[in-house]
Amino acid sequence: MQPAEQLRIDTPEQIALELPVAGIGSRFLALGVDSVLQFVLYFAATLTLVFGVPAIGSGSLPLLAQLGPASAILIGFCIYWGYFAFFEILWSGRTPGKRLAGIRVIKESGRPINAYEAIGRNIMRAIDFLPAMYGLGVVVMMTNRNSRRLGDYLAGTVVIHDRKSRGSLPSWHGAAGRVSPAQSLGNVTLEELALIEAYLQRRSDLDPLVRDGMAERIAKRITDKTGHARDPQQSLDDFLEGVARHVRDTAKFR
Repeated sequence: MQPAEQLRIDTPEQIALELPVAGIGSRFLALGVDSVLQFVLYFAATLTLVFGVPAIGSGSLPLLAQLGPASAILIGFCIYWGYFAFFEILWSGRTPGKRLAGIRVIKESGRPINAYEAIGRNIMRAIDFLPAMYGLGVVVMMTNRNSRRLGDYLAGTVVIHDRKSRGSLPSWHGAAGRVSPAQSLGNVTLEELALIEAYLQRRSDLDPLVRDGMAERIAKRITDKTGHARDPQQSLDDFLEGVARHVRDTAKFR
């Protein structure tokens, strides 16, 4: 099946977002980097157990030396199973390899993943790996348009190409968002005002990609309808705040 270049998400605010889907190539690049880092962790742990634990155990704590094999199994288990989930929880869907490849994991809804989804999708790596080198995972990714492996289906996630967020403030910030009263926004409807305010209230909880795409589409919708364009020096959030404030102040709806 031909992979999709864009993931379409229809938000509750009735704004369609299109996010670039990460393909097999970029995901394997990320996996290669992460695998190297896992090997480094294995190697460092092995050196610690071989040289560090016997040295400690030869002193006042001989029991530690007897725990070497059990410690090796436990550490290996944590590195294999915990590496990906740990970083995806810590870095909002990114591992070091994913950051280097410019990709990240998000929910199908566009929201950031939580700990349950990060753990769930990575538990399935053992099955996706079968029979070797993620053979089953690659086959599954090739049979669906969004390049999702079994772990993605289990957790309801998708991997997309990341973009740097232009940033947004979590709350309204006064006069910075105001527009000139001479600029007519009388064509803005009550539904459109509700759409803007819903975005402004939810933006701090949205994934940066979703937040940017939503702001762009709402701003374009307002500009196309009213002719009121954003100042080049003005951020999208300031523009939308200004529109909402002006419409609220004038209380005129069509």
